[in-house]
Amino acid sequence: MLNVKNSNENLMKKNNDILRKEIMEAIKWEPVLQPNKIEVSVEDGIVTLAGTVGNYNQKKEAQHIIKDISGIKTIVDDVQVDLSCSSIANDKEIASSVIKALEKKWIIPTHRLTVTVKDGWVTLDGILHWNFQRETADKVIRYLEGVRGVIDNIKIQAEIDNEIEKDIIEKALKRSWILDIGNIKVRVDGKTIFLSGIVSSIFQKEEAERLAWNTAGVWQVENEILVEFD
Repeated sequence: MLNVKNSNENLMKKNNDILRKEIMEAIKWEPVLQPNKIEVSVEDGIVTLAGTVGNYNQKKEAQHIIKDISGIKTIVDDVQVDLSCSSIANDKEIASSVIKALEKKWIIPTHRLTVTVKDGWVTLDGILHWNFQRETADKVIRYLEGVRGVIDNIKIQAEIDNEIEKDIIEKALKRSWILDIGNIKVRVDGKTIFLSGIVSSIFQKEEAERLAWNTAGVWQVENEILVEFD
């Protein structure tokens, strides 16, 4: 007699194994991550990355290159940055390099930000008008030597007091060739945009959120989109 439970468990294990293999191949294919000591485990579409890398950029890149792989529902990042080869010795030096790097980006109003560093972890506090300014700050910092990670406490408060229109957001999502607007729902409550629905990859989920953040007047985006796959 066929044991249905064991059969389903074996199928799930096989799916997990296939997904893990695809992720490992993507990581090995990326030159930025070579050599790497990244470990991958998969359970029901939940991917956990562990191990060590040499800098913060590699930690972020490991997540980025696998986000469009079908079957990943969410990513748990437990990768640690090993700074044993870094020439920067203390938090004061790291803080100085962070501030200088941010000041070189004219789109970031650095007078609105406060930078603190502890054990290589950079904390950003303050208020900015646009989310792309916050994302640019993270991208600048990720390439700096001695940085283990970034704690982003920045809040977005748009200086434009526009009423957010749902139709404009939906049109923006529709223009993206990678999104199926029929599977995404938009709700607006004051200065907050709520996204819900189903997409097939984390990359699509994040793309929908990125487009929503581009809306003039938005202060917050709540991304409740689920990642499902056949």
